[in-house]
Amino acid sequence: MQTLQVQLKVWPDPVEVGRARRWTRARLAWTGVAADEPYAESLVMLVSELVTNAVVHTDRPAELRLALPASPADCGPYRVEVVDTCAAPPRQRRAQDYETHGRGLELVDAIADRWGWQAEGFGKVIWCEIDRACALARPPGERADGADGALFAGAHEHARAGTNST
Repeated sequence: MQTLQVQLKVWPDPVEVGRARRWTRARLAWTGVAADEPYAESLVMLVSELVTNAVVHTDRPAELRLALPASPADCGPYRVEVVDTCAAPPRQRRAQDYETHGRGLELVDAIADRWGWQAEGFGKVIWCEIDRACALARPPGERADGADGALFAGAHEHARAGTNST
């Protein structure tokens, strides 16, 4: 399977989140993925959440990286990475119903098949993946492992049961 790897510099400005979403949709279209494919909107949502976290919590430029199967016939994973220059690890939390922020990594955990982070240079990379075959086979909002959405704490990598993590 051939993989298309692309990247976009993201500035510490909230308008960059919308630009990252549009850029991601355009890259998916390049590889023949229709905008209405369920995993396409899931991937755009993951980009939105991870870029928002970088913009809001680091106030520094970041880099969005996508690794996409080069053809829609390929069923490999779709990978999103956001690299920033803030060494602080991401912190997943459970927002209260009345709070307007704090759900980003909770959403990433619910949508992605795997996600994690690692130190890179003077900062970190936060990544997530969607398995296309899994995304096509399950109804929207249903996790691949049938789990109830319980959050994982303290680990650098979060994978659904029955999947191999990278």
